[in-house]
Parts: sequence; C-alpha cells; structure tokens
Amino acid sequence: MNKEPRLRFTDEERADPALEKPIRKADKAAAKADKAQAKIPKKQVRQKTVDPETGKVTTKLVLEDKKKPPSKLSHAVRDTPANAALGKVHKEIRETEQDNVGVESAHKSEEAAETGVRLAREGYRSHKLKPYRKAAQAEQKLEKANVNALYQKSLRENPQLASNPISRWQQKQAIKKEYAAAKRAGQAAGNTASAAQKTGKAAKTVKEKAQEAGAFVMRHKKGFLIAGAIFLLVCMLLNTMSSCSMMAQSIGSVVSGTTYPSDDPELVAVEADYAAKETALQAEIDNIESSHPGYDEYRYDLDMIGHDPHELAAYLSAVLQGYTRQSAQAELERVFDAQYELTLTEEVEIRYRTETSTDPVTGETTTEEVPYEYYILNVKLTSKPISSVASELLTPEQLEMYQVYRQTLGNKPLIFGGGSPDTSNSEDLTGVVFVNGTRPGNQAVVDIAKSQVGNVGGQPYWSWYGFNSRVEWCACFVSWCYGQMGLSEPRFAACQSQGIPWFQSHGQWGGRDYANIAPGDAIFFDWDLDGSADHVGLVVGTDGSRVYTVEGNSGDACKIKSYSLSYECIKGYGLMNW
Repeated sequence: MNKEPRLRFTDEERADPALEKPIRKADKAAAKADKAQAKIPKKQVRQKTVDPETGKVTTKLVLEDKKKPPSKLSHAVRDTPANAALGKVHKEIRETEQDNVGVESAHKSEEAAETGVRLAREGYRSHKLKPYRKAAQAEQKLEKANVNALYQKSLRENPQLASNPISRWQQKQAIKKEYAAAKRAGQAAGNTASAAQKTGKAAKTVKEKAQEAGAFVMRHKKGFLIAGAIFLLVCMLLNTMSSCSMMAQSIGSVVSGTTYPSDDPELVAVEADYAAKETALQAEIDNIESSHPGYDEYRYDLDMIGHDPHELAAYLSAVLQGYTRQSAQAELERVFDAQYELTLTEEVEIRYRTETSTDPVTGETTTEEVPYEYYILNVKLTSKPISSVASELLTPEQLEMYQVYRQTLGNKPLIFGGGSPDTSNSEDLTGVVFVNGTRPGNQAVVDIAKSQVGNVGGQPYWSWYGFNSRVEWCACFVSWCYGQMGLSEPRFAACQSQGIPWFQSHGQWGGRDYANIAPGDAIFFDWDLDGSADHVGLVVGTDGSRVYTVEGNSGDACKIKSYSLSYECIKGYGLMNW
C-alpha cells in the first residue's frame, strides 16, 4: 500500500494563524493514517545474518506486513468455473425436479446450504480486508489534508492568487497535480536504490564509450554543427506547437470546469419548480385572512419573495454536480426552508369600548367602559438571498465552486431568460407611424420605459426588485416599469418560469401570431428556439409589419429595438388589460 508523505512544517508556519488550522488537520490525518497502518496484520519472518569475522550465523524473527489478500474481484474470477459448474448441475436438477417433490425439497436445501457457505466465506474475506480498507481510507483523507495545507500555504505566500474564485480553483488544481507528481517521484526514489549498484558497474564502460564518441565528433565537427542547428530549429517549432496545444487544453479545462454540469432542460425545470414554491408561498400569504378567519386585525411584516436563478443553479451544481429534476428535489426543500421563514403569531390586547345601558325601572341612561379582547394575527415573512444561504450550508470546497459558477454564470448567461446578447445601438423611432388596434394599451408605462433608454448595468431595476448584486435584469426592468404605474403585479425576475406562467394563469397570453398587441404588452423571446423564453421587453407599438420594443439588458443596456411581426424568435405576448 502506497503511503502518503508526512509533511513537515516550520515553527514559524505553525505559529501563523492562517496556517494553524490546516496544519493541525494534516498532522491529525497523518496520526490516524499511521495508526491505521499499524493495525495491518504482521507476519513473522526468519532472517539469517552471518558475522563476516567469525562466520557465525544468527537467526532472528522480524515482523513484516502481510501481503494484502486478493481482492473480491480476483476471488470471484477464481471461483467462476466452480460456480458455473454448480449452476449447470442445479439447472439440470431443476428440469427434472417437477416430477418428484422429494427431489425438489432436497435440491432446495442443498442450494440454501451452498449459499450459506458462500456468504460465510465472503464475510470472512471482508473481515480480513477491513484493516487494509481502513488504512486506504486514512491515506486518502491524509492526501486531502496535505493538499489543503499546501494550498493555504501557497495562498499565504502568494496573496494575489486569491483575487477571484477562478484563480483559486486553478491554483488548487495545480497544487494537486504537483503533489501527485512529487508523491510519484518519492515512491520512484525508493525503487532506484536497488539499481544503484548496477549503475556503478556500468559507469566505467559508459565513460570509455563517451571518450570514443567525443573523438568521432571532433573528426566530423562541421557536419555535427549543421545537424545541431537543424535540430534546434525543429525543437523550437515543436515547442511552439506544444505550447499552443497546452494553452488550448488549459482553456478547455477551465471552460468545462466552470460550466453548469447539468443538461439545460433539467436546469430550467428545477428553476421552474423553485419558482412554483415561491408562488405557492405568496398565495398562502395572500389567503391568510380566509384561511385564518376570526381576527380583528391582521398585521403584515413581509420580506421580498424572489431569487436569482443563477444563484440557485450555482448552489445546486456545487452540491450535486450534474443534477436532474428528480434528484434535486430534496436539496430544493433544504434551500427553500433556509431562505424563507413564515411565522404566524396570535396577539390578544385588552381594549375598552363604551357601552350605554338604560335602567328599565328608572329609565336612567348610563355609560361605562367595558373591556374586551382584541385579537391580532401577526404575519411575518423573513427571507434572505441564496448567496447568504450558500455561505451557511456549503462546505469550503463547495462554496469555492459556487463562487466560480456565480462569476461565470455557468457559461450559460441566458438560460433563465437573462437578456439579449445584442450589442447594436438603440433604434430611432423618428418617422415610425404606429397602427392602433382595438386594445388601447397603456402609453404611460411605455413613456416610463422609453425614459430609461441608455441605462447601462440595470442597477436601479434589479436593486428595486430586491437583489443585492447584478443579475440578468430584463425581467426586473419590465416589472419595475409596471411597478412605477402602481401595479404590484405582474412581478417576475425570470421569463420562462415566472413571467409567462403569470400571464397564462390570468388568461392574458397571446402567441407569436397574436395580431392585436398594444402599447405596454410584454413581449417574450426564445433566441435558440428550444421552447424556453430567454428575454422579455415592453411593446411600444407596431407599424403593421414590425413590432417596436423597449428592452432592458439588451447588451446590458436599455434600448429601443424592432423586429418583423413574423420573427420566429418571438415566443408570445403578455397582454396587459387595464
């Protein structure tokens, strides 16, 4: 069994607060590995030594590690012919046992006995292998602790490597490769010791051959100079090609390591499931007064409901790697429970009301303050961004990968309806004659949207929605425009999983061929024609052949754009019916 190296650290390194914890973990892992190695069974071997002066032979017993028992696989291969033969015998017995109940009963007993023997043998072998398994596991944990300690030491010595998550990830991968190479070199060094004597015996012969070769070169000096120059030129060309190849491989490795590992349909489906949970939470709050009747007053203290789809995808990718809609459900529940907390608290106040009563005998009217119980239901929703949830639930390694995915957006920035890659200039509406339909629309919301043309980065819109940092903000822009009109709905941060379902569920949806669009309608786009909306804007109007829009996050800016009414990437329209 190959043992991991035991790292040594200086007193100065051990006193460094930043290195103290990883060094302590490495030491602890090394101690456990040594303890596990010590539990590997030993065998006694007689070792004879001869005294060169007296010729006396002494024998002593030494302990050596036992050879690891053969693996379960080799055991199975060894037993295969016998098992196959037994199987054939049982098959033949089975073909005739239907005619004789006694034979069948005996055969069943025989099979049961053989199964018991086989299980017992496998159990015994598993018990014998246990020390080796424990030692291997301890060595794996030691390797992980060693790499982490070396990584932290490297960051301490080179603080510029911690500038961003991608740099840290690349550095850790490089340290793992260097560690593995150093480990192999260390193991190879042990094997070279036995070859030292053979090397020494051959040294004299090599020296003689070298002298002869040197004399030959001097006799043909000019030819060897020309050949050497050609050789150097070829080496330079090969080195250039090799560098380009390594660079391409490095770039490919970084891209693949920073891309969401799940398939696109699964990413979108899981995002839709999480958005559905948020919709259900909002519906529960909206119906509190009907589901909890009988209170004199309802008091609401509500945080925002919503999330950044890329934060969710980055979190799930860091935890589950490649995930499907089915495999992600348990983790979705975990994230949702950590992000949202809805509490209902009943409060009773003693209040007083004035009551008037008339004495039936005297007819005298009196008033008095009568106490009564006033029931209040406090509805409180606390929420936090998934980025905060990630820092609480993820391990340091998972958090590092989460940050890489967040920085790269999984190399799929538009998958959740993130915007438009169009970097062309905003269009001019001068001379455009709009054709009015039967639906009046709302010109005021269009004017608000047009006033934002030229904004870059979308900070007013995604921060208004409640996000703490930049997200793909086209949907936030549309929601912001509606919000400026005093509308609490529709409010959505994702096109396919939130925006389109809202319009469809309210009966306010028209397909790409819908002819009666009006100013203020939402227009949804599907850039890659995969059935999922990638972008949303607001309709300014149509001239009969083209539709004109105001869009946020069009090349990271607010712009006016236009498209043919038959443009295949138009997925449909969200109809605003005021």
